[in-house]
Amino acid sequence: MHPLHPLHPLRPPAPEPTDCAPEARAGSLTSHPVPDEAIGDLLDQIAEQLGSPVPAHLQAALRAVPRHLFLPPTLWLRDGNGGHEPCDRESDPDRWWRAAYRDAPLVTQFTESPDGHRAPSSSASMPSVVVRMLRALSAEAGHSVLEIGTGTGFNAALLAFLCGADNVTSLDVDPELTRRAQRVLKASGQQPDVVCADGAGGWPPNAPYDRIIATCSVRTVPLPWLEQTVTGGLLVIPWDTPWCNFGTLIATKQADGTAEGSLAPYGSFMLLRAQQIDAELRAVIPREREGQEPERSTTGLSPWSVAGDDLDAQMYIGLRVPGVWHVWDTEVDEAHTRLLLADGRTSSWACVDYDGQRTTRFAVSQYGDRKLWDEVTRAYEEYVAAGRPGVHRHRLRLIPDGRSTRLEVSVPA
Repeated sequence: MHPLHPLHPLRPPAPEPTDCAPEARAGSLTSHPVPDEAIGDLLDQIAEQLGSPVPAHLQAALRAVPRHLFLPPTLWLRDGNGGHEPCDRESDPDRWWRAAYRDAPLVTQFTESPDGHRAPSSSASMPSVVVRMLRALSAEAGHSVLEIGTGTGFNAALLAFLCGADNVTSLDVDPELTRRAQRVLKASGQQPDVVCADGAGGWPPNAPYDRIIATCSVRTVPLPWLEQTVTGGLLVIPWDTPWCNFGTLIATKQADGTAEGSLAPYGSFMLLRAQQIDAELRAVIPREREGQEPERSTTGLSPWSVAGDDLDAQMYIGLRVPGVWHVWDTEVDEAHTRLLLADGRTSSWACVDYDGQRTTRFAVSQYGDRKLWDEVTRAYEEYVAAGRPGVHRHRLRLIPDGRSTRLEVSVPA
């Protein structure tokens, strides 16, 4: 899934002064391909992303489970303006086929809330990320696997090919998606056990599992996932913080009931439905209101340093400044570009303004019990002092804690 963070506007961050956004890689398919040609082209694209050939067993799985079989007639593609536009297989088959076999995520469903807000609610993951996660999962024939988030059914079909359909359980909370996946999987010849259920609870009837993989991100690993994994089993779970939606946890279940592992520098998925917070999903951009008296100051730390292209910095901040999210705003009268910060659980907010000219000093306003920009600044200073550790340097330990899990984070020297 593309980094369509449900808590942030569906538009890219404001570009840093003097920088320009790179163009997306164009697909190489130009007309209707036959499946073998299309899959071969896709394997080449994935190998380019991996920097090495796709492992033979995963090549076999991708050839046995053609991606286009699992895609709906209408896909939602990026429109170049931060939004999406429909692409219909019947009216624009060439474009639909190019999208189907391009190494890119595809939005397959939008959901509209009662207040009229539309947001992506399901997507087909980027194939190279699918391969990375399956490679990390190390699932083999006979392994019992639980997948959280059936979606289109494509990943469940790959798992069924690798492990045997009788060993794979896939959960999705959306009844419509579940029914469609069941039909498509049957037609494809792969029939894992697909259940409509809240993935946060795992699936006790088929537990325990040698492997658990999620195609949605989490901020807290649900306790049932830990409890339903065998000792020595692997969990491959996309990670999310309100600040940064990036990275995948690869953890091993320990004999004491904990799990330990590290983050891999890939993966940006929609949040597990049970962990989506309405207050943040409908987030009102924080602004100074009557009666509020924010503290005003200046900073030499560029907002692009903490909320720009440096995902290592963003992950470091996200793991150490809990509950704080950010948005870029280029439509305010007071500044050329503004970075807004807010804590969805309190009334605390902050903003950092770029005046369109000076890149060495920025105006800061902070309001509430938490001084959010100060917290972010301290976290960034720690990040720099630690040698700017990459996402992969973080070690995470999951500890059962009552009805949930507690997280310990470290960056080994």
